[in-house]
Amino acid sequence: MKRIKIISFLLITLISGAALQAQRRLTEATISYDIVINTTNKSPQAADLLDGATSVIYLKGSSSRSEMISSLGTQATIIDGKTRQVTVLKSYGDQQYMINLSPENWKQMNRKYEKVNFTYRDEYKVIAGYNCQKAIGKLTDSTEFTVYFTRDLVPVNKDFQYLNRLLPGLAMQYEAAMGNLLVTYTVSTINFNPVAQTKFDLPRSGYRVLTYEESLGGGK
Repeated sequence: MKRIKIISFLLITLISGAALQAQRRLTEATISYDIVINTTNKSPQAADLLDGATSVIYLKGSSSRSEMISSLGTQATIIDGKTRQVTVLKSYGDQQYMINLSPENWKQMNRKYEKVNFTYRDEYKVIAGYNCQKAIGKLTDSTEFTVYFTRDLVPVNKDFQYLNRLLPGLAMQYEAAMGNLLVTYTVSTINFNPVAQTKFDLPRSGYRVLTYEESLGGGK
């Protein structure tokens, strides 16, 4: 009996160790998402302007930089892993804005994603080489969206993708609303090479600096 218990313990340890080895803590990576605009042709011009847009996420420790790149311009969101301060950089033609947000501002900005309830489905598909499980997210206003995520990659800091931060892994494909448009993000590549610290440096000139309140139209 004692021998059986020892063998059972060893088997459990081996299985647990294999699972932990397969799961990777995502501390440094560059994640590229392709973007597809789903439209009912009510706003075809907006969809055309965003056609071919991409989203690139740079992760380094608990810091992140998320870039949305389209024919309209570029918008980047930088989260400082130490201070939790958030900076949004908007560059559209000659218009360049830097918006500074406190952790409380960032939470308020994403309040509709604060309590997402996920229901996991026994449906899977492979995205960028990773086995991904389907989940249905439900917002507090009852809006639902579909996401496929992998448990093999677990970001250290998930605030860069507030919508999916409660998932037990990395979202590899997900839906999100952009105004009246429904946008689908799908990972195309994940690069694990070191990310340059300069990616998280803030520009010292060339941008009009706004507070969070001013960006909402509360300032002059």
